[in-house]
Amino acid sequence: MTAPRAATRLVSIDVLRTTAIVLMTVVHFVENLAGSYDIESGPFIGANRYWWMPTGFAAPLFTFLSGVSYRLWADAQAARGRDSDEISKITVRRGLFLILFGFAFNVLVWMPEDVFNWDILTLIGTAMLALDVARRTAPAVPAVACGLLVGLAPTLRAVADYRASWAEGFYDYEFTLGEVVLGYFATGYFPVFPWLALPLAGFLAAPLIYGRHDHRGPAAAIAAGGLLLAGAAVTIAARPLVPVRLVTHDRLWAMFPPTTAYVLGTIGGAILLATLLHRVLDPHADGRGPFQRIAGAMSRHSLSLYVLHHVAHVWPLWLVGFVTTGEPTALWQVATPASTAIAWAAAFLFLAAWLSERMDRPGAPSAESALRWLCDP
Repeated sequence: MTAPRAATRLVSIDVLRTTAIVLMTVVHFVENLAGSYDIESGPFIGANRYWWMPTGFAAPLFTFLSGVSYRLWADAQAARGRDSDEISKITVRRGLFLILFGFAFNVLVWMPEDVFNWDILTLIGTAMLALDVARRTAPAVPAVACGLLVGLAPTLRAVADYRASWAEGFYDYEFTLGEVVLGYFATGYFPVFPWLALPLAGFLAAPLIYGRHDHRGPAAAIAAGGLLLAGAAVTIAARPLVPVRLVTHDRLWAMFPPTTAYVLGTIGGAILLATLLHRVLDPHADGRGPFQRIAGAMSRHSLSLYVLHHVAHVWPLWLVGFVTTGEPTALWQVATPASTAIAWAAAFLFLAAWLSERMDRPGAPSAESALRWLCDP
């Protein structure tokens, strides 16, 4: 969720990350509190059944921006003369912290049986380790890795029998070494194939979007984003040609599993959106306006807000379910109408804006301050 702090913050990145936080909060509140309210439960329902829900856009933005932020931070550290090995040590420590933090989060929020559900925190922790490797290699290496991650994902899902792991509409695995490893690479919520391609793509795109003061960098970024969107359109058009055994979802655009069109489209869209906002916002922004200040604070504390927004609605859900029925998960997705869940999400976002500015104060506790205390020299 969070990346090492850059020397100079870019308002466009803060706005994008805050947008992802808002989308994430709304979708998770509706999905977990109201996803199957007053309807018959079934596979792949959740928030996807509401056509007006912005489902599937927060996670790509978060993961793409983690690669962007890391590239800007690492380049700034190198420019200041920090040793490459020292940058690697910080990066690896942060990656391991996020992986372990992700496991603890799964146990404390989703209960022990979901410790290996391979959520987004373990993905970003893994991405930090991969990004350190990418930093030390030629750009062609992470570019080829992106192609392999996206291209091989459908085959790996077919070999791993992805549908069997999602028969109930959510990821359900056996507690065996084989299934845990398959979940990490292919069948979990955010497996390495193809999700690791998004932070790597952000790492590669950052110099094009933010690294040049002429028009050549942004023009190349726009071209890359356009090509990726065109690639998404081609994969949709070519769907009838795909062997049936490689099709793991009935829809052409889906997040679980992440179809090829979805991955290419969200990467391309993120590149175009980041390029546009950088050109429009950053030349004129000073970070002092109330909107910029709140966006900056929420962006800086995205890891804390990721945890807190789950705690704010999942823990009460488990508690009320246990008290009223004896089963903690009894009210999952059936607790409230969607309108009520939206209202709770809005209330949380107001609270999150207020809390984020308080967490910015020196000495204030937060997940980010713990990460820096443990991982930075």
